[in-house]
Amino acid sequence: MVHGATGGELTWVNASVVGRLTKMDVRARILDAALGLLARGGAGELTQPRVARAAGVRQSHLTYYFPTRDALLQAVADRSIDALAATLMHAAQGGRLGPQALPRALARAITDKGRTRTMLALIGTADRDPAVRKRLRRFIGEARSRLGGVLSAAGGSGEPDDVAFLHTLLVGCAVLHLARDDAVARREATAVLRRGAAVISQTTGG
Repeated sequence: MVHGATGGELTWVNASVVGRLTKMDVRARILDAALGLLARGGAGELTQPRVARAAGVRQSHLTYYFPTRDALLQAVADRSIDALAATLMHAAQGGRLGPQALPRALARAITDKGRTRTMLALIGTADRDPAVRKRLRRFIGEARSRLGGVLSAAGGSGEPDDVAFLHTLLVGCAVLHLARDDAVARREATAVLRRGAAVISQTTGG
């Protein structure tokens, strides 16, 4: 038997059930568990035994997919951004991200503690690992490409300078929100992002 976590409580999972999971299922369980641990307790929680226990898989399964902590962090960052971009794009294509709704949606996005802590942990790792630094640069480019697509779908500007401006605001708001973690930070983030969207609109003649 192996055990996992559901809603903060440990639950026992039959090993044969885990064995029947597809590779994508196991990988997704591990990434979701890691993101949950990061959100609740920070990077210090991201140990192999804790992640395996939270995901309900053997530690050998974890190391098979993610041999190192850094590899796990990078995969968590990718999964988190993919999920966020897909949600925002779906809303934009459905006409639900107008001038007022977009800043609110982005402000909600920056309250994800797991995503912010993942990025901060990767930045710290990059100081001693050039390979992680290189991956971070690619990741930032990919994140901005996704953000540009969302802005364009929402009827805004997807120009590189405008996307870089808004992305910089997002990162700053996310870090400040994590530091303060209160309603003031959330209101401030919404106001800053609304002003940022307005500046982009003015500079593009929107």
